[in-house]
Amino acid sequence: MRGSDYAELQAFAAIVKHGSFVRAAAYLGVTPSALSQIIRNLEQRLGVRLLNRTTRSVAPSEAGARLLQRLLPALADLNAAQAEATQMGALPAGTLRINTSRVAAIHYLAPLLGPFMQAYPAIRLEIITDERLTDIVAAGFDAGIRIGEKLEQDMIAQRLSGDLSMQVVAAPAYLARHGTPRHPRDLHQHRCLSYLRPSNGSPYRWEFARAGQKLEVSVDSPLLVNEPEMLAEIVLSGAGISYLFSHQVAPYLATGQLVALLEDWTPPFPGFYLYYPSRHHLSPVLRVFADFVREHYEEGA
Repeated sequence: MRGSDYAELQAFAAIVKHGSFVRAAAYLGVTPSALSQIIRNLEQRLGVRLLNRTTRSVAPSEAGARLLQRLLPALADLNAAQAEATQMGALPAGTLRINTSRVAAIHYLAPLLGPFMQAYPAIRLEIITDERLTDIVAAGFDAGIRIGEKLEQDMIAQRLSGDLSMQVVAAPAYLARHGTPRHPRDLHQHRCLSYLRPSNGSPYRWEFARAGQKLEVSVDSPLLVNEPEMLAEIVLSGAGISYLFSHQVAPYLATGQLVALLEDWTPPFPGFYLYYPSRHHLSPVLRVFADFVREHYEEGA
């Protein structure tokens, strides 16, 4: 179909819709005389009269009515396709709400947000940190971020980080005074600084694994906190041993301010994932964010 053919058919449909050459011409942004010429060209091309005209009204002929019956659905599809293409070409806009743990927010999500906001300035972000396993659908979130082992099976998940690990650490001064534990059970003889589970407030049982063997140690701690990031600073003082994410203690291990213990008992585990309920009918803002996270992870992998 030539462009002029499409314009002629649109003009014909507009005249029938508005019931007047004058009103249809105003709608199409052309003069009534120009619109009359367009319809004459169409009728000549098809070899049939499409409109019956009087000084007071205009109505489709029998042939025009049959053409219109087939034409209107086709025009609707073409207009919808054009609108969709136009929308896809524009930057997405709207609000994206994400529920995440604090560690993931600070160490893995925050570095992405500046570049993402610059790439998509019309998207408004709401990042809520929550250590509980929130039902993101019931709570009105578009997506969540959690470690792999805590994801529900019915969620779509994509990596935000590589595998994670935790490390038992102590300052050299503490080890000089109290000795070095060689097995997780030896921790019962040490001052272990620990934290509370965010889900129920109970003390965290330190988890270990080696060669298929899993072990949990319930340490008797002289200090319990609900903010684990406090503990690195306290351990540096020589007050005790703690069990923290590797990224929290890596700078101190590199300088020798802390020493890693029981390393063969602390294997890596699945890291943080961005997750959401379904791949189908994703909002444009969630789709571009998921793509952005995927590209960032693949570039760093």
